[in-house]
Amino acid sequence: MSEENKNLEDHAHEAVDSAKEFAGNVTDEAKEVFGTASEKAAELAGEAGEKLADFAEDAKEAFAEAKGKVAEILSGDEVQNIKAKATEFAGEAKEVLGDASEKAAELAGEASEKLADFAEDAAEELKEAKGKAKNFFQRLFGK
Repeated sequence: MSEENKNLEDHAHEAVDSAKEFAGNVTDEAKEVFGTASEKAAELAGEAGEKLADFAEDAKEAFAEAKGKVAEILSGDEVQNIKAKATEFAGEAKEVLGDASEKAAELAGEASEKLADFAEDAAEELKEAKGKAKNFFQRLFGK
């Protein structure tokens, strides 16, 4: 039985050694995979940073170009003509509004005078009608 124990012990040592070797191989492969992944991630991050820098530079250039074009358009003769016409129309609108206000005030004054005349005429007509009615009833009832 001692030989059997020795064989078992040898097999156990071989199994342990195999397991250690397998674990070592797995560890080495895992390290290699992680190392490769880290390198690839660093490479991708670098490329992404470069692309972002290029994009930012392109965006700055596009903005500067657009800004220049807008300034050019705003300083153009056509825009100046439009501004002059707008100023002219604003002046004319102000003048027309002033004329309309004057006319409205004049019409309001005339309407006020006519309304006062109408009220005065109505008061006279009422007084005359009252007198005629009084006269009619006095003749009717003989008083």
